Amino acid sequence: MESCSVDSTISHTDCNNNLQSNLIVLSNHTAVDNISSFHFQMESRPKYYGREFHGIISREYADELLAGIEGAYLIRESQRQPGTHTLALRFGNQTLNYRMFYDGKHFVGEKRFESVHDLVTDALITLYIETKAAEYIAKMTTNPIYEHLGYTSLLKDKMVHRLSRGRTEPRRVTFQKDERVSFYDSCQYEAVHTFRGPHWCEYCANFMWGLIAQGVRCSDCGLNVHKQCSKLVPSDCQPDLRRIKKVFSCDLTTLVKAHNTTRPMVVDMCIREIELRGMKSEGLYRVSGFSEHIEDVRLSFDRDGEKADISANAYADINIIAGALKLYLRDLPIPVITFDLYSKFIQAAKNPNADSRLEAIHEGLLQLPPAHYETLRYLMAHLKRVTMFEKDNLMNAENLGIVFGPTLMQPPEQNALTTLNDMRQQKLVVQLMIEHEDVLF
Repeated sequence: MESCSVDSTISHTDCNNNLQSNLIVLSNHTAVDNISSFHFQMESRPKYYGREFHGIISREYADELLAGIEGAYLIRESQRQPGTHTLALRFGNQTLNYRMFYDGKHFVGEKRFESVHDLVTDALITLYIETKAAEYIAKMTTNPIYEHLGYTSLLKDKMVHRLSRGRTEPRRVTFQKDERVSFYDSCQYEAVHTFRGPHWCEYCANFMWGLIAQGVRCSDCGLNVHKQCSKLVPSDCQPDLRRIKKVFSCDLTTLVKAHNTTRPMVVDMCIREIELRGMKSEGLYRVSGFSEHIEDVRLSFDRDGEKADISANAYADINIIAGALKLYLRDLPIPVITFDLYSKFIQAAKNPNADSRLEAIHEGLLQLPPAHYETLRYLMAHLKRVTMFEKDNLMNAENLGIVFGPTLMQPPEQNALTTLNDMRQQKLVVQLMIEHEDVLF
């Protein structure tokens, strides 16, 4: 690839004008062979800019300097706003201007670069491809190959096979079709992801171009897609257990799908241990265990999963296990009663009519994601059994509501004043779910 000639005061990269139908070929045709530039002496030059900085010059003068040199660029300081900087880049026989920023890395948009050279190279690749293959790019997502992907189909087949082998227990509730439910089955994408070496989108099967941040990756299942394609991927994420780094603070739906269970193992194992040896413990769930020991239980679950030892031999005080269960529920990134349904449950608790109040709570329960619903159902059945030992443990439905209200329900804006004002309703919601567990679930 031949380099463009360069003025002694201007840095440049090379652009190739041959149109190719393949995006990776287009990308390679804009790759940088070399940057030829010479020092432009400037005493006031910021330390994070080099020879490309030309000081305070007008947009018109920058255009004159870059004229006729496709792929050339410079950085100038604004005449109208001193202290702000603009990247002037020659592309398509015109000079494009972009506001430049620096916070330890160079950027004009979402992507951040170690050097101006890399930023310009990435920009030229993107501009070239979007110009030469605009029509093709517009059609990329119209015929997705997502459903036919090898690893995705294989993962789904494995899930179906594992699901068909067990799970004979019938579902007690038919979940309504609702947009909110599909959200919890969607891929959880990182903001942007930098792929090393050539990568192809696993939705549209097209090349992911650029030097860095070429697309996004699902942190749960590992799906790699263009950012624009991520909006079109069906809500059928199947988390890969190898990608789940911890149990506590992990999204509830992600965890149960990764482990192919209906509820989190923490909930099952802690409740099993509590019902084995702690139902008559005075102040169960109200009395706190030692925080250091509760933290040990958390670390044990994160490290060992379902093999974690929470028996009496390891933790004689049942309040440690009860505290670990509360900690798990409290640390969920999305509470058991989800943020988007919080106000619905609060309003239900304010309903003065007892029958209407229960009906409103029941409607809210039906809108919970399946993993959240099943976890709440199982927990409420357990707490109902706890109240049967009230003479020994002194914990009735109201007391348990006080303990679990703020744990299971949190306002979406995380406002302390809102939480304080809603405490009575939070308590009442949990109290009613315990008392009417057989009806509501």
